[in-house]
Amino acid sequence: MTILIDSPTWPAHDRLWAHLVSDASLTELHEFAAANGIPARGFDHDHYDVPEELHARLIVAGAVFVTGNELVRRLIASGLRVRARDRAHVPR
Repeated sequence: MTILIDSPTWPAHDRLWAHLVSDASLTELHEFAAANGIPARGFDHDHYDVPEELHARLIVAGAVFVTGNELVRRLIASGLRVRARDRAHVPR
């Protein structure tokens, strides 16, 4: 099981954001996020949005840096991916 993080390239709220995912378990993802002070409100169906200023700290804590394409590929392969069109039907 691996926690993955991509580059903080998504602008919102005057910051850049990265995505944090697990390639195997939402439980693992939630535990990693909680242990690193990421609030539950940052969870969006299959990933956490994390601000740029936490990026380096999360890598030091064990998240593996990958490209955005690799992150999505591995999230899909894990079976945890929630497609955008399905998000309205899946509880957060």
